[in-house]
Amino acid sequence: MGDEVLSVCGEFPNDVIAWRLLTDESELDLEIRREGLVFSVEIEKTAGASLGVEVHSAVFDQVRTCDNHCEFCFIYQLPPKMRKSLYLKDDDYRLSFLYGNFTTLTRFTEADLERVITEGLSPLNVSIHSTDPDVRSRMLRNKRGATSLRWLRLLLDHGVQVHGQVVVCPGLNDGAVLDDTLAGVLDEYPELASLCVVPLGISRFNPEPNMRAHTLAEANAVLDAVHDWQEVFLSALGHRLVFAADEYYVLTEREFPSPEAYEGFRMHEDGIGMARTFEMEFEGVAPVATGPQSGFFAWADLAQNPAEYTGLRHRPGSVSLLPSRSAPVGVLTAPYGARVIGPLLESLGRRDVRVIEVENRFFGGNVAVTGLMVGEDLQRVLAAEPVGHRYLLPDVCLSSDGRFLDDLTPADLPRPVEVLPTDGIALRKALEPTR
Repeated sequence: MGDEVLSVCGEFPNDVIAWRLLTDESELDLEIRREGLVFSVEIEKTAGASLGVEVHSAVFDQVRTCDNHCEFCFIYQLPPKMRKSLYLKDDDYRLSFLYGNFTTLTRFTEADLERVITEGLSPLNVSIHSTDPDVRSRMLRNKRGATSLRWLRLLLDHGVQVHGQVVVCPGLNDGAVLDDTLAGVLDEYPELASLCVVPLGISRFNPEPNMRAHTLAEANAVLDAVHDWQEVFLSALGHRLVFAADEYYVLTEREFPSPEAYEGFRMHEDGIGMARTFEMEFEGVAPVATGPQSGFFAWADLAQNPAEYTGLRHRPGSVSLLPSRSAPVGVLTAPYGARVIGPLLESLGRRDVRVIEVENRFFGGNVAVTGLMVGEDLQRVLAAEPVGHRYLLPDVCLSSDGRFLDDLTPADLPRPVEVLPTDGIALRKALEPTR
């Protein structure tokens, strides 16, 4: 504990990716500093076996921070006095590879391209937003935004799998601009693995007066455009390529697409097909759960402690004095989650099971996703709920060490909660009667 590795076989790894590659060998020579004393250690092990050493962070040199100034960036919309890691605005392709972060490529270099190719750092996630150079540079408030998609072309040329994203800002890159973007993808980047179209998120701390939530008509127009272009991509490429976030279907009260239409749920972590997947899991159609959900800002904590990269979360049983399993059940979720879970619970025909919708007053605005629920809002809601009922909480709103975004924990809530993995199978099992 506390030892500093200065080099591995004469090389200094700048991040956990290089560390894993270097320590994969069977014979290692480590240069170590301990309490000011530098010494060497020779290690023999099975090639590919773990060295059993925990590193202090995912990036050893420095996280490559973002020098864009996007009006729609959610980091600028965070409340004050949250933990410091949440305010880090990165544009680091390494975190894209490790944690699924999106990079704009405005700080990407030839050396980065060479490393991605030679070390096979794939897949990567790239923020596209618009294929029009002027629109993109204006959205990123960075002149390099006009040219940085050249790196996307080179990544695809070298066989790197890339998932793209378009954050739709009403009046800026929707309408004709969105159509032009999707046409540009077909023309310039048809090898993209997938492209997600997501709505702009607005908190009550939003400092940009031009940024606003979609109107119903605008949300419907985005969905219509995505569906139209899915048919174009299907005809031209043999697959749909572009998908709309679940939020659009909730906003417009339109049916979620069929499971087949999601073509393997390749962007599930980005809110594409989560509702349909959850429904399939709950109804027993999907026998295997999707696994732990990373939630919003989870990377910020994980990047500081990659030993937690396994996705382990605050699990059931950590809160004592839970009510009897036969007690009435309240399922805690955000407004968007309630739209999905509510009909599933109603299909059970049980009066002892209900959804408890938690309005997000902490962030405010149009924030209504379960991953951004915080302890403060849960405290307010649970304080009005009966004692002795079971309260089920999805783990997607917790960090790997069991904290909400406002640093409260389930132990701070006025009622005991049972923390469940955020999938339909876990919820179904939690509702099964005792035997």
